[in-house]
Amino acid sequence: MVDLWNRAAGPTRHAGQAAEAHQLLQRDPGALLVADDAGTVVGTLIVGWDGWRCHRYRLAVDPLARRHGVASALMARARDVAVAHGAPRLDAMVNTDNADAVALWESAGFELDQNDRRWSLLI
Repeated sequence: MVDLWNRAAGPTRHAGQAAEAHQLLQRDPGALLVADDAGTVVGTLIVGWDGWRCHRYRLAVDPLARRHGVASALMARARDVAVAHGAPRLDAMVNTDNADAVALWESAGFELDQNDRRWSLLI
């Protein structure tokens, strides 16, 4: 999973670390959504809940698995998690230099809030 983050979830200011992944799994294992193909991790998305909104982090899809609905499936599952929590809003952290990611989030209905530079979707 950490290898996938470092290969396919960039650019980012902070590379994925195994110790951080273990902490996440110990603290909130339900926050990590994983897509697999025959036991191989091909996609991940972290959904963090702060009591008001759900934040999305580390959307990563293996380049060989792209354009097969993996990101869309992860994003739909993340929305289900947010709805289950009662969140009125989803936010996504997206590097503005990542044109493919920006296009993906925009196609999913997210809009960039120019004031706080956060991609949001009211639900």
